[in-house]
Amino acid sequence: SDALPNEGKMINCQCSFDTVTYWIHFLSCPCIFPVLTINSLFQLPEALLQERDKQAKWHSIPKLLQELHESSHPNSDLSYTHSVLKELSSLLSMEAMSFVTEDRKSAQESTFPITYTFDLFGGVDVIHSLCFVPAVNDDLVNDCLSVLYNCCICKEGVTKSLAARDYFVLFLFTLMTNKKTFLQTATLIEDILGVKKAMIQLEGIANLSGLVQSFDQQQLANFCRILSVTVSEPDLGNDEKHTLLAKNAQQKQDSSLSCAEDNQVTLLNIPGFIERLCKLATRKVSEATGASNFLQEVEDWYTWLDNALVLDALMQMAMEQAEHTSTGQQPLPCSSSDESSLATSTLMHRLPQSMKIVHEIMYKVEVLYVLCVLLMGSHRNQVHKMLAEFRLIPGLNNLFDKLIWRKYTLSNHVVHGQNENCDCSPEISFKIQFLRLLQSFSDHHENKYLLLNSQELNELSAISLKANIPEVEALVNTDRSLVCDGKKGLLTRLLTVMKKEPPDSSFRFWQARAVESFLRGATSYADQMFLLKRGLLENMLFCIIDSGCKSKDVLQSYFDLLGELMKFNIDAFKRFNIYVSTDNKFQTFMSQINSSLIDSNMLVRCIILSLDRFETQTEDRKVVEVLSECCLLSYLAKVENRLSFLFRLVNIINVQTLTQENVSCLNTSLVVLMLARRRGKLPFYLKALRGKEHAEKYPGCLLNNFHNLLRFWQRHYLNRDKDSTCLENSSCIPFSYWNETVSVLLRSDRTSLCAIASYIDEPFMDMDLLEC
Repeated sequence: SDALPNEGKMINCQCSFDTVTYWIHFLSCPCIFPVLTINSLFQLPEALLQERDKQAKWHSIPKLLQELHESSHPNSDLSYTHSVLKELSSLLSMEAMSFVTEDRKSAQESTFPITYTFDLFGGVDVIHSLCFVPAVNDDLVNDCLSVLYNCCICKEGVTKSLAARDYFVLFLFTLMTNKKTFLQTATLIEDILGVKKAMIQLEGIANLSGLVQSFDQQQLANFCRILSVTVSEPDLGNDEKHTLLAKNAQQKQDSSLSCAEDNQVTLLNIPGFIERLCKLATRKVSEATGASNFLQEVEDWYTWLDNALVLDALMQMAMEQAEHTSTGQQPLPCSSSDESSLATSTLMHRLPQSMKIVHEIMYKVEVLYVLCVLLMGSHRNQVHKMLAEFRLIPGLNNLFDKLIWRKYTLSNHVVHGQNENCDCSPEISFKIQFLRLLQSFSDHHENKYLLLNSQELNELSAISLKANIPEVEALVNTDRSLVCDGKKGLLTRLLTVMKKEPPDSSFRFWQARAVESFLRGATSYADQMFLLKRGLLENMLFCIIDSGCKSKDVLQSYFDLLGELMKFNIDAFKRFNIYVSTDNKFQTFMSQINSSLIDSNMLVRCIILSLDRFETQTEDRKVVEVLSECCLLSYLAKVENRLSFLFRLVNIINVQTLTQENVSCLNTSLVVLMLARRRGKLPFYLKALRGKEHAEKYPGCLLNNFHNLLRFWQRHYLNRDKDSTCLENSSCIPFSYWNETVSVLLRSDRTSLCAIASYIDEPFMDMDLLEC
């Protein structure tokens, strides 16, 4: 009974047995395993333990753990400890590798019995304690980390257990100062942080600044894999919590800076950190002969080689092998317990040449991700200034043709739409991350003109001069020493590859988003004409009308880009009318818009706003000509068509389902009513909404829903400077007029012809919308 915890009582065990069979039952009963400790294990009779080991096929793991524990004291022979550890490591690594090579199936006891047995008999705690023994050397620590990582791979509970020990996670960071233990440490930290419920505070890491500054470029790139977890807001993982209603409630509860934002500030305060990331992102790599064919050959093992840290070990071993071969020495032996043992001798021979480019790509994915997150953070302007100063954009422009968008990129991969955490190949992930960075860099920021070269900047100036309009201030203030060099700027290169990409390719989603971000903000005629002259509008119309594209996400990106490209631009509408020259094409275009109004509503808003402006410019002959000829403008000029869009926009959303993606429908409906109010026609539109309710036999539902939406709009936008500025810039309507119109619509005075309440019959006021 001394071997049993809790005063010898077998917890939760209702079995009965006599004294003779006590130990056999102890070693057989599953009820005892949850309370078994390493100390109780060591008190078991050795003969019985060996007998049970044979029956249960424990591979001598209990005995090995006992030996490891007894020899893992500072005064022990740690060389013997290491030999025992290697034996255990060999057993565990076989299961871990089978797990990785079998598409990471769900870890079950039956699938990984060795790992299960190791954890069952306290192996994780033994290894954990061994890490803290003062006399251990680097090789022993490295093998300890390898064992823990292999256990984490096969048994999720191990990862969660380690993640709960904050002191251990912080201890792991201290091991990263040693190059010998860096790879294994970084791999284990990354795995632990992936399941850790509470985000780690980077500020709590001892001498973080010194640690980061001690990293060489390769280590810093790998460290970005860890940073990507610490600087990103955790995924809520629940669609309900992604609604604006839930987000607003969460923000009220926690008004302080998030842990992710704190970590971003910590990184920005590390001297030289951003500069080194820019150098990593723009570092060139010489492409070996035959790399194209080789990259296609290795597609099959992208399924297991999904970690740049593993590739580091593989690259290092391959380089050493090549070095020994070139000097006439015997090839280095390959340990069966090493991840790199998967590589064949042919692969090992070719790695130093052909995998260098893949190695670089996998690094850059992580670096670009961290830069992208920082660009979207609360210190965006500070980050922007540094990225411009360290010439990130010109550097990426120089890499574009040879590394970012190489001609032989495989195009038959499945590219995951908007999920930046997809399990794509490194090349695909790299392209998506690059496009997301461009989108974040350009979005509503004057530094967007760094995506052009000096000649292209001159072209923008010439467009403004010809149109007799002043150059935008951001263009005038652009530091030309920081723009792209070469014959083409980065934006032009992006347009070139975009037009060559298949219309329904998921790359087109990200490409269109990146180009659209260049146009966002205050509308610039010169920016639009720059893109129109390069055939972008015709390409978008081909993709929407003629290509047969069915992807909802990709089509939405086309609509949004088209809206920014055409807004207030009479030349764009003229080009539209030339392309959409037949009734059949126009009907196809409108069918695409109507098939998903949530996705196309920004384009509808652009047309309505543009029409309103053009109707005030009747002294301009070109405007009058296009107004009379353009089928699209003529369609939206009809009140019944505007009302049709308004009915649907108000009806497809409610407060409970509002998200960042569909709140634009509410704002588009507001644009329709603001323009109506400006012309004194607001009562007419509200009467039409009431008439629609009665015609559809659900009186009160539509107007009550709209009333609730507008009340939410007030709460949501009045405390958000950035959102309100975006509304103002995109519509060229002062935000004060937005706010004033909403207030007018929400008046409680039922005698006001501009108040929604005036058009809801008394019995249906404040009705429960669930009844609709």
